[in-house]
Amino acid sequence: MAKRITVCAGIDTGKRKLDVAIDGNCEQLQVENTAEGHKVLLEWLRRHKVKRIGIEASGGYEQAVVVELRRKRFVVVVFQPAQVRAYAKFHLQRAKNDKIDAALIAACTAAVKKIHPAPDPRLQPFAEHLTLIEQIGEDIKLYKNRLETCRDPRIQKVWKEEIARLAKRARVELKALVAAIREHRDLAQRLDLIYSVGGAGLPTAVAILVRMPEIGQLSREQAAALAGLAPYDDDSGEQVGARHIDGGRKRLRRALYTAALPASFRWNPQLIALYKRLKAAGKEHKRCLIACARKLLIFVNTVVARGTLWQDEPPPTAVIARTG
Repeated sequence: MAKRITVCAGIDTGKRKLDVAIDGNCEQLQVENTAEGHKVLLEWLRRHKVKRIGIEASGGYEQAVVVELRRKRFVVVVFQPAQVRAYAKFHLQRAKNDKIDAALIAACTAAVKKIHPAPDPRLQPFAEHLTLIEQIGEDIKLYKNRLETCRDPRIQKVWKEEIARLAKRARVELKALVAAIREHRDLAQRLDLIYSVGGAGLPTAVAILVRMPEIGQLSREQAAALAGLAPYDDDSGEQVGARHIDGGRKRLRRALYTAALPASFRWNPQLIALYKRLKAAGKEHKRCLIACARKLLIFVNTVVARGTLWQDEPPPTAVIARTG
């Protein structure tokens, strides 16, 4: 019986051009990274009976073509640049240009063993909206830093006005984003589940919903790894290195780390206890917060998986009363 082979292509994305190659085929294509160019690309892929396409994340320039390919029922694998570089190093591939990169991505796509389902297309505009809110927050921090080093009262007033204006804009945008999410019943229910966890404020809940659509379908280890909060060993022979976090989704990790401080000092009794226990064991402040951020995400993942709102553990007196 003949073995069926999935024809795989790779796309190297540029701001203006797309270079396309097929694994095991010397024929290549270059098109404009525009709606018209995407039409030419689709026809070329169909003519060559391509079923799976790999594309490297490239600062958002890949998003339009990815959406169009998925809309036309192609299987699309979006690679992180580090994945493609690692594949090139493994095969001792040192030469680099757009055509070579396209062929490399095609080979990388053919080597993929597990294909993850495409993300919910409804979340893409929400992700862009959330990025806007996060960037406004970054601008506020910039102005606050300038305000701290400024001694001129007139210039101080300018920075304060900018901070107030941006803070108001951030509130308006967050309210609009939440309203847009709540137009979808299933997303609204998931948001309420996340928001019910002590310490997961509304901005954090939105960030988890949008940045981790897999929430509730992962193991605790997988959730921590995707958020970049999983501790990794750094041992070799008799040398035992410090465990450290690495990789993951940067903006999601930042949102969880930001939430960990108030959560572990005020809002979540279990995280407060965890932080105190780690500090008593001699852990430094930052490592304690990372552990609390990881535990907060695990709580959220569990709540969404169970489909029930978060409930704090009853106080010891209540436990004694019930067991007496």
